[in-house]
Amino acid sequence: MIRVTAQHRAELPVDQLIARIRATVGSRRHNIGVTNLETLTDILVHCQDIAIPLHRDLEMPVAPTAAAATRVWSYGGKGKARVFHKVPLQGMRLTATDISWSVGDGRAVEGPIAAILLLLTGRVAALPRLTGQGAEDLRQQLPPA
Repeated sequence: MIRVTAQHRAELPVDQLIARIRATVGSRRHNIGVTNLETLTDILVHCQDIAIPLHRDLEMPVAPTAAAATRVWSYGGKGKARVFHKVPLQGMRLTATDISWSVGDGRAVEGPIAAILLLLTGRVAALPRLTGQGAEDLRQQLPPA
């Protein structure tokens, strides 16, 4: 469904596509089968998917990012988490340095909640922003971004 919709939208004139995107600003709608937390996660993470390769610093507000990280962690690698690239986080304790937030037990992975959310969703581009023995172990195990 996503592919077909994207193909259809790609055929629209650019000005019409921009107008449709702008018309969604402020919308609280979300896709069927997901909650507002999955929509929040998509917005936060996919914006970074665009910003990081362009070397743009796009700040993620810490409280909503922590809520998204908590939701992703709650999947436990199952259900909706199957859409993420698997990162071996068993035996690690993830701790945010910019908000009171931590999960897991074991080797330390510490850094901004934005980097932790990216890691939880399989984005290894976050690794340079993370410290601790767990982060070092991940750098050695995972291919570079």
